Amino acid sequence: MQTILSALQPYASYIQVRSDEPMAHHTTFRIGGPADLFLNCRSGAPLDQILPLLRGFGLPVYVIGRGSNLLVHDEGVRGVVVCTTGMHEIRVEGDAITAEAGAALSAIASTALRAGLTGAEFAAGIPGTLGGAVFMNAGAYGGQMADLVTRTHYLDENGCPGVIEGEAHAFGYRESIFKQHPDWTIVSAELRLTPGMAADIRAKMEDFSCRRREKQPLEYPSAGSTFKRPTGYFAGKLIQDSGLMGVSVGGAQVSEKHAGFLINRGNATCADMCALIDRVRDTVQEKFGVTLECEVRLL
Repeated sequence: MQTILSALQPYASYIQVRSDEPMAHHTTFRIGGPADLFLNCRSGAPLDQILPLLRGFGLPVYVIGRGSNLLVHDEGVRGVVVCTTGMHEIRVEGDAITAEAGAALSAIASTALRAGLTGAEFAAGIPGTLGGAVFMNAGAYGGQMADLVTRTHYLDENGCPGVIEGEAHAFGYRESIFKQHPDWTIVSAELRLTPGMAADIRAKMEDFSCRRREKQPLEYPSAGSTFKRPTGYFAGKLIQDSGLMGVSVGGAQVSEKHAGFLINRGNATCADMCALIDRVRDTVQEKFGVTLECEVRLL
């Protein structure tokens, strides 16, 4: 480990490095054991140099944002976790917003509001970063990243830079070309928006925020909707109709407010949450013959 730390020394102005960092501090589930090595990168960090350097030591390297769609094993992560939340610069040029991968979606939506640009209102309440949102084509309330993203800068598995434009993103429901290439790393993306009235944009954001507070268990740690929407169904409705609302495994529970959310009641382990996911999936399959696909990534 000391050899790796020494090799990272030239990048000290761009990264903060910690050993045995609890991943529960870096996921919205608030679950997960320690990472062997945790790097928090600042804006301008030369990921094209840092990532190949780390991989050159033969270590698994995982790049994350806010961990809003991530469930980490109780034993933690063997290898290096590179966190991009410190890479959060946002720029506005005309009707386009360009942001680094670690920029919070809420910050991008607020920037759009100040610039009088509409289209990003749906993203204001999604607790993730731009990189993760592009990776999974995040969406809510009828909007999705596919509607906005025009260009994405990334690094391939060797740290070589590349650019994806337009339809080459291969966006689908919770899908993108980046899910097909999980060893690529999103660095930044450009969003194309539309000029609008600030009052209308603010009203729409407030409406979405109100709906979230009313219908979602925001008071508990979660990863949002745990399962993808099956074709022709709603996952939350299937779970509710299966009589699973409020069902618990250890500290993990199917929310009594919104059955599509599996929540951490305060002391849930990864094992608890995985067991609950399996129970929900098995019960829905048995009762309705529908296979639920988990949205959450297990690390």
